[in-house]
Amino acid sequence: MTKEAGHARFTYRLRVSSTARTALESEWDRCRWIWNECVAKSRQIHAHNRAHTDDKLTCGPAQLDKMLTEARANLPWLRDGASVPQQQTIRDFAKSRSKALKDIERRLPMRQRAGMPRHKKKRDADPSLNYTTRGFRLKDGRLHLAGGIAVTVVWSRELPSAPSSVRVYRDSLGHWYASFVVPTEVQPLPATGAILGVDWGVKETATTTSDDHDLPHAEHGKKAAQRLAHYQRMMARRRPAKGRAASKGYRKAQRQAAKLHKKVARQRQDTGRKWAKKVVRDHDAIAVEDFRPKFLTKTTMARKAADAAIGATKTALIEMGRKHGRDIRLVHPAHTTMDCASCGARTKHALPLSERIYTCTACGAASPRDKNSARVMLIRAGLNPAGAEGVRPPGAPLPEAA
Repeated sequence: MTKEAGHARFTYRLRVSSTARTALESEWDRCRWIWNECVAKSRQIHAHNRAHTDDKLTCGPAQLDKMLTEARANLPWLRDGASVPQQQTIRDFAKSRSKALKDIERRLPMRQRAGMPRHKKKRDADPSLNYTTRGFRLKDGRLHLAGGIAVTVVWSRELPSAPSSVRVYRDSLGHWYASFVVPTEVQPLPATGAILGVDWGVKETATTTSDDHDLPHAEHGKKAAQRLAHYQRMMARRRPAKGRAASKGYRKAQRQAAKLHKKVARQRQDTGRKWAKKVVRDHDAIAVEDFRPKFLTKTTMARKAADAAIGATKTALIEMGRKHGRDIRLVHPAHTTMDCASCGARTKHALPLSERIYTCTACGAASPRDKNSARVMLIRAGLNPAGAEGVRPPGAPLPEAA
């Protein structure tokens, strides 16, 4: 009997008629107006609370729901839309605002805080509508949304179970998608008795304790850079003056650049998922560096680090491990390049990036820097391998995390 693994998103392309497209965009205009009203109300209450410390007002979902009820009663054009996506807009706003306030209370650094909700402009924000179970149904392969909107779904694969919600959105290329949230079950894989340590990097996206499972830098962005620069030069030559509408040539070049960006993103995602599947299939337990590559955007390695897609690859590995019931252990990245995997000694100073061989001053062990870090992941996760290949005898239990 399989156990529940949580929830997962299944995304499908939509075929949207001109009538359905007009209806979806109208729904989005209403939801965007509600979001902007919530932002204005929130700022008004925040200014009042700063001026009147003894008379605090709140801006929770209950107050916003009341505001929506009054608005629907007084505005016929708002009442013409379905109530489900409008109520969900309020829930999304309240959740976003609550997270931002909690980060402020925790006094997190500015770069780590979730920003307060801002106004959504028609020109900048792509449509995104959320529907709960009472706002949609699937019938004869079509998605029927509240408000009489019906769209055709391109079923590239079957849903594992009945969805609990769906998000209908449009991307930068004008393509429409439906993202269903469904409960999933663990799909166990045969036990292998093998364990693996994973260290993230820029020269290679992932260095592991097994040479067969290293992930080299695919350089999808570098391969597309020349074509992207061509489209960007076309856009620069055709850039409209301020206040003028963009020309047909500018819009065409803009779309070509957006298509290329989308293609590169999908290539990175595909590479990460295929590698994650291979790693999870061949190992029972995996120690993964809990690396957050955001700080690399401020370094000279920013472009190459972004092309490596470390964050997306790590997410794919964690999700794949959870899907198949593997033991995924996240390891804090501090000092992993300074510790010796053989004796545990730590260097007295940080190693420069140019130094690619780690040599321990205590025991004299020497190994490639990233390979040493990958073995340190195993030790810190309590998965110290029994042999050089990291394979335990068949049937031997895995140790608990330290």
